[in-house]
Amino acid sequence: MIEDLKALLGLPEEIDEELENKLLLILKATKQRLRFLLGGLEPPEEMNYIILDVSIIRFNRIGSEGLSSHSVEGESLSWSENDFAGYMDDIRAYLDDQKESKKGKVRFL
Repeated sequence: MIEDLKALLGLPEEIDEELENKLLLILKATKQRLRFLLGGLEPPEEMNYIILDVSIIRFNRIGSEGLSSHSVEGESLSWSENDFAGYMDDIRAYLDDQKESKKGKVRFL
């Protein structure tokens, strides 16, 4: 997934170790947050697009953490408080699907 992230950010395949570690940390934190939103379930491969998209958002905000908006000479930028807000419908749909697939199953110990 790190190679996909580099490609989407327009970075060369070979980058310095510091930037590589930063990207890996962003991917790890994004995946952990998605796992939390999924109630502890491991994100399926089909949700890798969410991890990549949110990782790009987080990478582009480095140095602007905590800001909700920024204006300079007529240019205005604003950030969402929840990086996953645009993906909540997909996350809910996945969770609903998981609930449906478990209905009617009985486990014996």
